[in-house]
Amino acid sequence: MSEEAGPEASFGGTRPPPPPPPGHHRMRWIVGVLVAVLIIFVLWHIITRKPPAKGTPPQVVKVAQAASGDMPEILSELGTVSPVATVTVLPQLSGYLTKVGYHEGEDVKEGQFLAQIDPRQYEINLHQEQAQLLKDQAALDQAHSDLARYEQLRAKTAIAEQTVTDQEFTVKQDEAQVKLDQAAVAQYELDLVYCHIVAPVAGRVGLRLVDPGNYVTASSSPGIVVITTMKPTTVQFTVAQNDLGNVIQRFGTGDKLPVTAYSSDNTRVIATGTLYAISNQMTTTTGTVTLRATFANDDEALFPSEFVNVKLLVDTLRNAVLVPTPAVLSGAPGNYVYLVNADHTVSVHKVKLGPSDGTNTAILSGLAVGDSVVVDGTDRLSDGAKITIATATPATAPAPGSNTQQGKKPHGKPSQGAPAAQS
Repeated sequence: MSEEAGPEASFGGTRPPPPPPPGHHRMRWIVGVLVAVLIIFVLWHIITRKPPAKGTPPQVVKVAQAASGDMPEILSELGTVSPVATVTVLPQLSGYLTKVGYHEGEDVKEGQFLAQIDPRQYEINLHQEQAQLLKDQAALDQAHSDLARYEQLRAKTAIAEQTVTDQEFTVKQDEAQVKLDQAAVAQYELDLVYCHIVAPVAGRVGLRLVDPGNYVTASSSPGIVVITTMKPTTVQFTVAQNDLGNVIQRFGTGDKLPVTAYSSDNTRVIATGTLYAISNQMTTTTGTVTLRATFANDDEALFPSEFVNVKLLVDTLRNAVLVPTPAVLSGAPGNYVYLVNADHTVSVHKVKLGPSDGTNTAILSGLAVGDSVVVDGTDRLSDGAKITIATATPATAPAPGSNTQQGKKPHGKPSQGAPAAQS
């Protein structure tokens, strides 16, 4: 064997394998760990997996039965106390205010003394005009006397006709001057009356707007004082045009529609009254009409310009079909309920809504008395779903005139009972 054969010849002609690359054992170890984790996860999922259900279990719901009762149709609005009369007493002439005859915040009667303007200048003017009247009256008497004498001479043709005619004109001029003086005297007498300022209406005076010693002028602002009638009083509120038809229909028949005023937080009754006036124009920007109710307000619980919540009882549905308000839903079908069937399934049932008091809602059509509807658990239901009934309670009707809130309005005459035909 020659020496060029290389080192392989000394080992029987076989080359040893090359050494593994760096990191090869680490990669095999990582892959093994991942495979083991995957196997453990699959085994855990198989062991803990629940067997498939044989069907969707029935949903536990609460139901209520439709009942028959009376449902008041009530409009809930925001109102403002508006006094029957609010008068700002203004001076009708100029002068110094010498006296004030009222106490701030007291009740005054019509014609009661309020304030005094210095009358001396107006007394002087009156005396001057009275003197002028006497003078002109004397001239008129003399003119009448001359005319009578001229007429006698004219009968004897002892005087020119023109002289008599001129005297007749003189009499007329003197008569006119006397009437002018009489009017001036009456004006100054009225000025003296205006110096003595009295209450034009009965009511409660506010805070004093001007103190004695100030010079006031005719109709000067802000005036002497403001008088507000406290009792009786009124409340103004607005009603939407969609609700106006029923109100006008009942009001036009002469019925006294009850109106209840609640506090601004709607927690207590302040006063009760009746509707007595409806405005003759609609506000185009809001689509509302202003109504006014009158209240005796003997206890003066209603304060001028106070905001109150108003509830107007328009009518009462007699023998209406009532269901709890949570049973009524709105969606693609419109207004509907989940009607409970005899086989313990539910079906979507369209209904026509009437007024609501917040607790119960009147159903004008679509349900009959005794029908059961779902009131709790509706969010988990669909048409044809199976249910398990937890409780079943009938709806109860509210007492007319109770503290209720406005619901949706019935169509047609509000005094008719709700039909019981199902859709």
